[in-house]
Amino acid sequence: MSVIAIVGAGSLMGRAIARRFAAGGFDVALIARDPDALKAVADDIQGVRVGIFPADITDRQALSRALARAETELGPIEVLEFSPTPRRADLAVSPFTGAAETTVETLAPHVELHLYGSVAAVQQVLPGMIERGRGTVLLTAGAVSSRMVVPAITNVSIAVSALRAYALNLNAGLAGTGVHAAHVSIAANIGQGRPGSEPDVIAEEYWKLHVDRDQADFYYEDLADAPVVISDRYTSD
Repeated sequence: MSVIAIVGAGSLMGRAIARRFAAGGFDVALIARDPDALKAVADDIQGVRVGIFPADITDRQALSRALARAETELGPIEVLEFSPTPRRADLAVSPFTGAAETTVETLAPHVELHLYGSVAAVQQVLPGMIERGRGTVLLTAGAVSSRMVVPAITNVSIAVSALRAYALNLNAGLAGTGVHAAHVSIAANIGQGRPGSEPDVIAEEYWKLHVDRDQADFYYEDLADAPVVISDRYTSD
């Protein structure tokens, strides 16, 4: 059976993506820091094998070990979805900064999370995907990674823009290998009650990206949504 690994699996998009791929016959590996939160997500997924593999995404060795364990216990990872969100406690230590206030020091933690974390995750599973001749890599960020400019969160914007560049170059570089990579940028107030912003609706687009393999730079926008609340986009409790 195929396996999806969701890195940064949370209660909104992580849960919804897991359920959608489980409905398509995928076993599910959930990776994030909090084992109790992972168990709550896992308990909501039925009909397939679900494994929880706690790891801090900014600890690259721990992340690699978690993905390796997932493959040992569940099988080869066919789909890697990467969508970390810092918790409010993290932002107390590494807060958002405006353009003029952004320094190497304020940028570094967000690059560590979004860019270095994604590269570490991809490098753990990519050799196997290439060897098998199939695989999908889906790297997720908010709208500031592509079309939206929000100077108040410049440090995050730089980090997730680098994530997007990595995804696009990865997809181009993997042409002919059977592995498809895509960047997903979400412009929506996820889970705030509007139909187009519900996690299950957005998760369907992830399934299409995996099945159709025809887009490398996907921008999801709920046109009926209220103005996007950036602080809610990039934090989780």
